[in-house]
Amino acid sequence: MKKIIPAYLRVIVLFFIIFGLIEYFIDSGNRPAFLKFPMVNVILLVVLILLIAIEAVISAADNIVYQLLPEEEKARLAAEELKPLRESVWFKNLMKKLTKTVPIEEEGSLLLNHDYDGIKELDNNLPPWWVYSFYACIVFAAIYLVRFEILGADNQEMELKKELAQAKIEVAEYMKNAPDLMDEKSVTQLTDPADLAIGKTLFENNCAACHRADAGGQIGPNLTDDHWILGGGIKNIFHTITNGGRDGKGMISWKGTLKPKEIQKIASYIMSLKGSNPKDPKAPDGDLWVEEIAAAEAK
Repeated sequence: MKKIIPAYLRVIVLFFIIFGLIEYFIDSGNRPAFLKFPMVNVILLVVLILLIAIEAVISAADNIVYQLLPEEEKARLAAEELKPLRESVWFKNLMKKLTKTVPIEEEGSLLLNHDYDGIKELDNNLPPWWVYSFYACIVFAAIYLVRFEILGADNQEMELKKELAQAKIEVAEYMKNAPDLMDEKSVTQLTDPADLAIGKTLFENNCAACHRADAGGQIGPNLTDDHWILGGGIKNIFHTITNGGRDGKGMISWKGTLKPKEIQKIASYIMSLKGSNPKDPKAPDGDLWVEEIAAAEAK
């Protein structure tokens, strides 16, 4: 018997609907559920087999019922199948419910007394789908008016501002826990001996050529006193190592050569050398830096 939607199409549509529901309700993080959880593939396979089996049973039942029909009924069904879609009974009934049209034979009862150069006007009812859509728009407008104009709910612009503010908070929180995204604003001084030991090794391998192994200064300045050319403190030292010294002279930028976490360890190690008084230190360069005064000026 004739089916509006082919069996294979029904199976595909239903399968993907179930697949979408599984992906929606199973929390699999950034990966699809069928990739993260192998059992989902087994479930989907069982669902597909069941859908095919159900369609096969329905098709077999239809064939049995068809064979039991008298010849006159079979002929009527065959004639129905040959009719185009628009001529089928169910389609005509559906269109009548959606449009409330009056048959052409009865249009005389709808004629109005208007006549414009032979053009006559019918008093047709508005289609139900249009009327209900209009009512839905009125309800939507009333809810919108109360929610946004009376109760003062957030509009699109306010929602965007809040989402951007929340995004900034989340980015800042992420950067605190993501060493490779650390910068001079989020860097903190390390005091753990293990971190300082790594910082010492990195300093000796990369910085000792200019500052000496004891940081007393050679080509570069003495890093153990209170004078700093580009400012002291963990943030300034981190910034200087990352971006380099003064243009045209001074230290090169180590950004890209050293990771932010490594630069943090080197800067923390340099901070730990304050007042170590190495032998034959280089004369002070730059301005006197006192952490407390710098913090007060920053406020």
